[in-house]
Amino acid sequence: MFRITNQAIDLQKLVDYVTDPEAGAIATFIGTTRNNNEGRKVIALDYDGYPEMAEKELARIGADAAKNWPICRMAILHRLGPVQIGEASVVIAVSSAHRGAAFAASRFAIEEIKKTVPIWKKEVFEGGEVWIGSQTGQRLPDR
Repeated sequence: MFRITNQAIDLQKLVDYVTDPEAGAIATFIGTTRNNNEGRKVIALDYDGYPEMAEKELARIGADAAKNWPICRMAILHRLGPVQIGEASVVIAVSSAHRGAAFAASRFAIEEIKKTVPIWKKEVFEGGEVWIGSQTGQRLPDR
């Protein structure tokens, strides 16, 4: 399950999806919207992206994780559209026989998502907005 969604992410559905009788561990990562960044009061984030390409890239990340660690199952969901303070923008769930592989695969996945998946976020803050976190590491200009 490697998907893009405009809906709130249900963590339990992802945990249920990766549950496996051979797994002794399930690791989850939840990226949430915080209320501040670089000294500014953040009101919300607004994600934009190329869903078809993003889902292919998420699936590639899952395949690479499976090549590098003995995982049972993996799921990644990423939001597009507005994400309010405290809401999840990305959730990763990984099951494995042992916790080390589940943690490592989860960490790998979030780092790769930030580098390669065609999703961009606009930070909406008091007094303005700015695009942040392009895959090149460059700050995009205000719109």
